[in-house]
Amino acid sequence: MKQPTKAIMYAAIAVISWSTVATAFKIALREVSYYEMLLIASPVATFVFAIAVTVRKQWSAVTQLSGKQWISFALTGLLNPFIYYLILFKAYDLLPAQIAQPINCMWPVVLLVMLAVMNRQKIPKFKYLGMFISLVGMFLISSGFTGSSFRYGEISVPGLALAFFSAFLWALFWVVNRMNSATDSTVALFISFLFGTVYLVAGIPFADVHLSVNQGFIASIYVGIFEMGIPFTFFGLALRKTNNPTLINQLCFLFPFISLIFIHFILGENIQASTVTGLFLIVSGIIFNEYNFFKHTPS
Repeated sequence: MKQPTKAIMYAAIAVISWSTVATAFKIALREVSYYEMLLIASPVATFVFAIAVTVRKQWSAVTQLSGKQWISFALTGLLNPFIYYLILFKAYDLLPAQIAQPINCMWPVVLLVMLAVMNRQKIPKFKYLGMFISLVGMFLISSGFTGSSFRYGEISVPGLALAFFSAFLWALFWVVNRMNSATDSTVALFISFLFGTVYLVAGIPFADVHLSVNQGFIASIYVGIFEMGIPFTFFGLALRKTNNPTLINQLCFLFPFISLIFIHFILGENIQASTVTGLFLIVSGIIFNEYNFFKHTPS
């Protein structure tokens, strides 16, 4: 099989996996808390990454890491999976899946602003249009517009804040993780999730944890495999195999639309027109900033 074809196949595996997990989040949260879900999912993901490290014969890369690199991974593990997923799962606990997921997809917009501030660079003027389009989409989803009325009182404001904060945390993780760019991505994920799992176990005495084998427990295992382990691994493989990383990145924007199908038919959520329209605007704004007609003109 040709390398570009492999890359698309690996990206498709990641996209299909991510398309199912919003539904799995809500199923798990029916019977376990957001902390318990991550406490189950994180070690499962760590095990998946350990298998990937073994298959790729990368254990020597783990043992050769410097003390400074271990400290760096301790920081990234604190951000992801520990803080990021706790915030994200709590947002899903408070919001319908069709609202929480699209708002979390705002992270590229947050990243654009974050990098501009950190690098003390002006944002090109044309990109403000793309950001505005995405923000309109986010506000449309947040409003809960049903086609005849707005449901402001029915949507959790703390949930909306947490969903947007999760987008900020993912953008922050992307920035911080650049410190580990010299390390193989599979190795980096394994160590970050290993640290995250240690933090979660250390937090058990401070959390109300009562685990039992039920549907929520099984769904949490699924989350560890298909939200974290498999898609992150295969997405990394896709980027390594492709000569067009932009295409691979843009394929990821398919998953929130596919996810709405699972959310409707499995969770039974009535997908609002505002959700579809808002999600389309969010993704359109992000893509506009990547493929715009004015990117070669002076800003």
